[in-house]
Amino acid sequence: MSAPLGVILAGGLATRMGGGDKGLLRLGDRSILDHVIDRLEPQVTGLALNANGDAARFADLGLPVIADSIDGFAGPLSGVLAGLDWAAAQGASHIVTAAADTPFLPCDLVPQLQLAAEIAGVDLALAATPDGRQPTFGLWPVRLRDDLREALNGGLRKVVMWTQKHNAATANFPDSAAFFNVNTPEDLETARGIL
Repeated sequence: MSAPLGVILAGGLATRMGGGDKGLLRLGDRSILDHVIDRLEPQVTGLALNANGDAARFADLGLPVIADSIDGFAGPLSGVLAGLDWAAAQGASHIVTAAADTPFLPCDLVPQLQLAAEIAGVDLALAATPDGRQPTFGLWPVRLRDDLREALNGGLRKVVMWTQKHNAATANFPDSAAFFNVNTPEDLETARGIL
């Protein structure tokens, strides 16, 4: 399987952080998103950011910004769908998604997801750690985008419900800390300590 396109999911409301864009918060001398990009970009053939609202606030990142096509903040699957539609326009077969608030994501995320899918004989895989599934980190085939669109338009919002229907493989990562995400001001302080 060739390297997929990458999509960073930043379409959430960040309510526990008081709103705004968590990915633009400073972590060290750069933004959280800069850290995510540094880790994901070498693993993919191209990278886009899924975010809603004014795309100009991300202009300095130099990435295409793709908005959800499903109205009303339909959750991470809506961002996955936006990424799949973007990838289809590029002629790509797969995307890998990562959350915008996870500055320490694994540097082998993509090959581990691809390996899990290959071993299982499927083309869809999600990451997991000893703490459980990490459903915003996945390998998603473009061929399922219309099925996903139909599910979202029908009201489905749970990643695991949709991925189980398609027999998603699981890529197990031993280090839960690699998926540490910044949801609260306290989490940001913890991330600064880890950095």
